[in-house]
Amino acid sequence: MTSIFQAVNRFFEFIVPITDFLWDFPTNFKWYANIPILGRFTFAILLLVGSGFYFTFKTRFVQVRMFKKGLSILVENKAKETGISPLAAFMLSSAMRIGPGNIMGVTGAISVGGPGALFWMWFSAFLGMATAFSEAVLAQLFKEKKGNEYVGGLPYYGAKILGKKRWVGILLSVIFMIYALFGVPGQTFHVFTSIGSIIDTINGSVTDRSSTAYYILGVIIIVSVAAIIFGGLKRVTSVTDRMVPVMAIVYFIVILTITIINIDKIPYFISSVIKGAFKPEAIFGGGFGIALSQGIKRGLMSNEAGQGTITMSAAVSDNNHPVEQGLVQSLGVFLDTMIICTMTGFIIGMAHIWTPDSGIAWSEIQNSKLSVYLTSVGTLVPGTKFDGIVQIILSSCYAMFAFTTLIGLILFAEIAGSYITKSNKLTYFIRCAGALLFVPFGAASVLAGLELGNIWYISDFVNIMVVYANVPILLIGAPIIFKCLNNYISSKGERFNSIDIGIETAVWTEEPNNK
Repeated sequence: MTSIFQAVNRFFEFIVPITDFLWDFPTNFKWYANIPILGRFTFAILLLVGSGFYFTFKTRFVQVRMFKKGLSILVENKAKETGISPLAAFMLSSAMRIGPGNIMGVTGAISVGGPGALFWMWFSAFLGMATAFSEAVLAQLFKEKKGNEYVGGLPYYGAKILGKKRWVGILLSVIFMIYALFGVPGQTFHVFTSIGSIIDTINGSVTDRSSTAYYILGVIIIVSVAAIIFGGLKRVTSVTDRMVPVMAIVYFIVILTITIINIDKIPYFISSVIKGAFKPEAIFGGGFGIALSQGIKRGLMSNEAGQGTITMSAAVSDNNHPVEQGLVQSLGVFLDTMIICTMTGFIIGMAHIWTPDSGIAWSEIQNSKLSVYLTSVGTLVPGTKFDGIVQIILSSCYAMFAFTTLIGLILFAEIAGSYITKSNKLTYFIRCAGALLFVPFGAASVLAGLELGNIWYISDFVNIMVVYANVPILLIGAPIIFKCLNNYISSKGERFNSIDIGIETAVWTEEPNNK
């Protein structure tokens, strides 16, 4: 088995340099890299940040002035006969946003850029809220019916905005399906290893990956994913409705408890974040651009604003107006970065294990995100009986983060595929591929003791393709977004009819504007 996996991994070696080049472009050119500060930002990050600025100012800071309205829409949670409620769609998108990156991504950003990276993460999230609003509005506006459910997202609005060309939607659908399905083994790996960490903590020793316990765990993961995915949208959202609040609240309570225990370190934390944002410590390279680039990059990659990867969840909701789900999805960025990522920032910042007085060999663990995170937790809860309990709880949260992302990826691949054909044959094929091929592949790689880095690079490669496709589409469709927002404000949220803004759509034109 090991030789087969290694052969598959070697086959995909060609994708690694291509992916690195695209994500790093143009910082991989010396003339650009030598430009102060700007030279640290890739084209993808500049594209995402630039669009965030544009939509923030053009919508007149919609993420601030309509924040309260978004909350009121969210808490209504009315039952829907068609589609799902705005709250359920919010939970579904959060299931994708709140993933392992909320722990490992933040830890990595601070490890490289210092605590100041967290400040720039907040900054990128603020801009990202406006971008998330914009792509969600388009996803709602151009959604379509499939049975008694709605489907939509990037392939749907991309095809409509780029001249109603079906081949564009098909291309975007294929790109997204590849991205989603090849992301499944990596998330399976995270679920496996985090639960394995719980087993090790309970047993007090490292469990061999070829043990019976790991094989049983693999079967449980595969059966659980299959049972949920084959239940369709309603079953997936019923799971995310329960898991997302639990994992977010539990993580929040644990971090809050650790923060209270270390309340004397809060002033240091705040000071290090503010000072580090503009003048990082020498140990992190001492450059303002390092903290800035790391914070913005990790923030945007975590909340996925502008990447088009969350638009499927925005489309499936049943709303009175496209803008409603835009406001709700904007809150998803707030939850992901301002709350969950900040909680992780508290742990890394308060522990400050990079300082000489911490007694930690920083240079030895700096490159291992998991080691930095767990060592920071151990430093803040030292010499107590709660060490094991805290590690079990946090590992459980990490497992839930990865699991909800996993089922979300398969569901979103299914929704993307629905653009190609509404036939259930493709739907079942994607479900089978995700639950019965890619999940077992990820589980088997763990049992074989391999991480298969080249395989995971495929989702990174396709993700950058989605970024380069989605942001230009958003900018081209910006006038439509602004018309929708103005209509929502002028009509005071009454039932929307797309004819009112001069366009015809599959859903919003069919239903009368009941006033």
